Amino acid sequence: MTEHEVSFPHGELRLAGSLRTCHPSPAPAALLISGSGPIDRNSNGKRMPLGVAAAIADDLAARGVATLRYDKRGIGASGGDYRSAGMLDNIDDARAALAFLRDHPDVDADQVVVIGHSEGALIAAELAADPTLAGVVLLAGAAQTGRDVLEWQARQIAPTLPAPVRALLRLLRQDLVRTQAKRLDRLAASSDDVIRLQGVRVNARWFREFMAFDPAVSLEAIAVPTLAITGAKDVQVDCGDIAHMNELVPHAFTGHVLDDLSHLLCHDPTTAGVRNYKKQMRQPMDPRVLDLLGDWITEQLNASATTNV
Repeated sequence: MTEHEVSFPHGELRLAGSLRTCHPSPAPAALLISGSGPIDRNSNGKRMPLGVAAAIADDLAARGVATLRYDKRGIGASGGDYRSAGMLDNIDDARAALAFLRDHPDVDADQVVVIGHSEGALIAAELAADPTLAGVVLLAGAAQTGRDVLEWQARQIAPTLPAPVRALLRLLRQDLVRTQAKRLDRLAASSDDVIRLQGVRVNARWFREFMAFDPAVSLEAIAVPTLAITGAKDVQVDCGDIAHMNELVPHAFTGHVLDDLSHLLCHDPTTAGVRNYKKQMRQPMDPRVLDLLGDWITEQLNASATTNV
């Protein structure tokens, strides 16, 4: 494998990333799309180094699969402004990344898969309407509208807050679920790209587009084999959505709900929810995810190669 620093255009922007190529070439390849937030090509944020894309790229390299992972607009070496970007911008950026990957001379354009985590899974499903892809992988993806997801998150996270915090909220007569609903209403009613909530600048445009986004439409339009993996300990996405995906996706679908797996794709035997994220960020990605993903991709690429002969 050889890793290159690359950049590619999207309108007036240039997005930057890392392309790993295989020898001999052209080789099968995967586009890696990270989750929400100011995330770089490795799925790392300033306070949340997840390393999801980097871990997948390392595993696929050992299997002879090239990869492209890229910085979000306004993050790392990519141009643009992160806070003013909406979810639809993120989808368009992913399309530009996919076009760049498929056009690269070291990549077999007929053997490309798209892999997305969290928000990236929603974007990957959107791209998977393209029947010329070899497959799509949805990691911790949702099958509900963004508004429903955010409200569900609040209901799951509230009971996992530390006891002193819950006691303080009761003392102040504050309900996390109702407070979250009010914030979402304010975001939905806004019109600016960026607004302030409690003194913090928030990418309101992204929230409006995310809340209105219905992944069921994308899932019903998927035209390629699909692998979906979600953790039973995920407090950001309902693991029951895997069954709903199975009903919606019209092509071959393989779904897994893994015990003791969190939204960060790490092993979590606790019930601490987001309180355990700091500890999980120091752990490697759960090998069960990498094994399932890598074996499935190898199978799909072999099938695609046979079909294209």
